[in-house]
Amino acid sequence: MLPLPQLLSFAVIGLMMAAFLWGRLRYDLVAALALLAALAVGVVPLDKAFTGFSDDIVIIVGSALLVSAGVARSGIMEFALRRYLPDFSSVRVQLALLVVTVAVLSAFVKNIGALAIMIPIAFQFARRSGTSPSTFLMPMAFASLLGGLMTQIGTSPNVVVSRVRQDITGTPFTMFDFTPVGVILAVSGCIFLILFYWILPQRTRQDSALHEALDIKNYVAEAKVVEESAVAGKTVADLLKIARGDALVKSIIRSNSLRLTPFPDLLLRVGDRLLIEGDHEALDRLVAQAKLSLGRDNTMAAGDGAETIAIEAVVGENSSLIGWSAANLLLYDRFNVNLLAVSRQNERFDQKLGTITLRFGDVVVLQGSEASLPRFLRDFGLLPLAERSLLLGSARRGIVPVMILMVAMGATALGVLPVPIAFFAAAVGMVMFRVIPIREVYAAMDGPILVMLAALIPVSDSLRSTGATDVIASMLAEIAASLPGYGALALILVVAMAVTPFLNNAATVLVMAPIAAGFAASLGFQPEAFLMAVAIGAGCDFLTPIGHQCNTLVMGPGGYRFSDYPRLGLPLSFLVIVIAVPALMLVWPLS
Repeated sequence: MLPLPQLLSFAVIGLMMAAFLWGRLRYDLVAALALLAALAVGVVPLDKAFTGFSDDIVIIVGSALLVSAGVARSGIMEFALRRYLPDFSSVRVQLALLVVTVAVLSAFVKNIGALAIMIPIAFQFARRSGTSPSTFLMPMAFASLLGGLMTQIGTSPNVVVSRVRQDITGTPFTMFDFTPVGVILAVSGCIFLILFYWILPQRTRQDSALHEALDIKNYVAEAKVVEESAVAGKTVADLLKIARGDALVKSIIRSNSLRLTPFPDLLLRVGDRLLIEGDHEALDRLVAQAKLSLGRDNTMAAGDGAETIAIEAVVGENSSLIGWSAANLLLYDRFNVNLLAVSRQNERFDQKLGTITLRFGDVVVLQGSEASLPRFLRDFGLLPLAERSLLLGSARRGIVPVMILMVAMGATALGVLPVPIAFFAAAVGMVMFRVIPIREVYAAMDGPILVMLAALIPVSDSLRSTGATDVIASMLAEIAASLPGYGALALILVVAMAVTPFLNNAATVLVMAPIAAGFAASLGFQPEAFLMAVAIGAGCDFLTPIGHQCNTLVMGPGGYRFSDYPRLGLPLSFLVIVIAVPALMLVWPLS
């Protein structure tokens, strides 16, 4: 009979897993309830309740989410995608490119860094193919775990197991000792993900339904071709290639009076004003990548250190803007507000933006100071739409966010800084260089994900603190004594996979590696294959969003449920087990 604390620890974790799979409560609430239950029954001491909030994993995930949002906001990935990658529209081909790239990068840099830099590209691919980002994000997370198996620096379990081997045998694993088996597993796993990604249900973020309801497709904006524009001297067709069919040019105004029909072969000149139509994301992409000037000035001064923002609003029934145009009202000169775009139901505009007479019900995009724009909306009877990310007319920092991420990844790869410090510094750099407006920082970090992690860390640690892991180890020793070599090796691998969600992957290696070495000694085998099995099992948690920070990183952006992970992860786990055991015995003979 197990002692009461161990039974209570197993009970709390079992009920928590059942609640996650039930899916009726949001994951952060389930985690908070599990923490309260663990405190109530005494398996988590009261003074340890909130230790999870200072854990490295919470810092890494929060910082990585912010850094990834900064890279996405910069538009640099859209530019690279358009310039250097073919125009793939097949979901499977897009997925193959993402999965393989993440896996290869993860072999040489920390897998969470490789994943963070590729997430913005996944969103661009999803937009291009008209599919949900959830199609790509979880397979990419799993590919980052598989890629990390290929080298010593690819993932933390490999580093830790190398040190454990040195303590046991006097010789550590080297950089590429992991490569033969790691490459086999990575290639096999990536093929599986590319062929069977459809097992995963398509999800959307919980807040996306409101955004879809507000999705306005027929904004009309006015943009100017300036000397720095990438399309100056090029044709309308060249400009439309950037739009990829999501926006179109309605009219071209030259010399303030000459109105031209936008034929595809018409050459664009500096000073041309273009009337373009599309949703705000398409307009933003077109303006940013073609380097057009939007409104009076793409980077208008806000003054007093306040940030410049863009906001969508509806012209109310009693608005004093009704019957006026921006030009007649001298909107910019009198109020320092730019009219960036206008949308009117069932009507298309072909006149200059500033001359459009506004009506009740028009939806407008306005740019101005964060401090003064809300007052302008109130004074003029404009009703702001629900807050959402709106990049149209915002400043870009170009290569800066990518450089920040590269410096952070280089610092971790060279051992200059630990991962939490490097990514925390990168997140601070994103804010300092104003890559992400301060008002969007905490939304980018996805609070529910961080709360879930912080609450679950002490709950999961209760298995160790109550001695439940020792019980599991002794049971394994009894079972393994009667198994052949390949059976014992498979058992170690399976248990390492099962334990990782409740300990972090490095802790799993520290707990399981001595047990694995003891198995090997008692059975008369060499320890290397068993130690490698522990590293592989600890590095391959495909069943939960909490066992590895890469899985956690994609949960919010992908809109995944807890139960989605085993749908794709369980067959992938079986594949890893089936392939890893004979591969380990071939590369690292048991005797």
